[in-house]
Amino acid sequence: MNNDASPPGELWFRRYAPSDDAAVRLVCFPHAGGSASYFQPVARALAPKVEVLAAQYPGRQDRYREPCVDDVRALAHLAALALRDRDDRPFALFGHSLGAMVAYEVARHFAAAGDRGPVHLFVSGRRSPTHHREESVHRLSDEGLIAEVIALGGTNPKILADPEMRGLVLPVLRSDYRAAETYRHGPGAPVRCPVTALTGDADPRTSLEEAAAWEAHAPAGAFELLVFAGDHFFLNDNADGVVTALRDRLSAFTTLG
Repeated sequence: MNNDASPPGELWFRRYAPSDDAAVRLVCFPHAGGSASYFQPVARALAPKVEVLAAQYPGRQDRYREPCVDDVRALAHLAALALRDRDDRPFALFGHSLGAMVAYEVARHFAAAGDRGPVHLFVSGRRSPTHHREESVHRLSDEGLIAEVIALGGTNPKILADPEMRGLVLPVLRSDYRAAETYRHGPGAPVRCPVTALTGDADPRTSLEEAAAWEAHAPAGAFELLVFAGDHFFLNDNADGVVTALRDRLSAFTTLG
């Protein structure tokens, strides 16, 4: 795959609640196995003052014919290039789990280029990039991978029970897990905007200490940690609280109250 070619923004980002008058955009990156449609409720909740652009990684839904990208930096590079098609207004980044790492590397991409980057970085359900755990879920058998995903709660078991759907979903899951588990933090430009980390207090994949360690990757005095009740997918049970947190922190660019 040629990572020097940038697909158009329309291919990479979905607008579920278009708002040409929005003062700021929130660009959302999904978790492993996730797709842009996961952020439809967020888009509706924040419209019309904040327009959500939901990233659609290659290999899923309407991009299912494209090969998956199993490297965080490659995903971030392609997404950042595509995002330049939508640089006419301020934008913030939000990513959950795998998406948090992609969002972080997108922010670093803009910082390295010296361009106007994101006004805020929201990282959810993921330990800091320098807190590594040795994990190898992507090397499990199909049955083992399915069991892991179901236990984590990120995918509807009915989807994985259907042979045809399982055949479509498993390659995506394995590729995404490989990207997340082989990522290693490397040299690069530091993030230049405020960082907010969101985490569940019972997340088996991210301890509170690991989530708080994101502070080392934020500008001095520009970090906060928000803790919600719940596990890895605390977002699902705390949708209103998460949306409120996003709205409040983007209020400087809108008239939202």
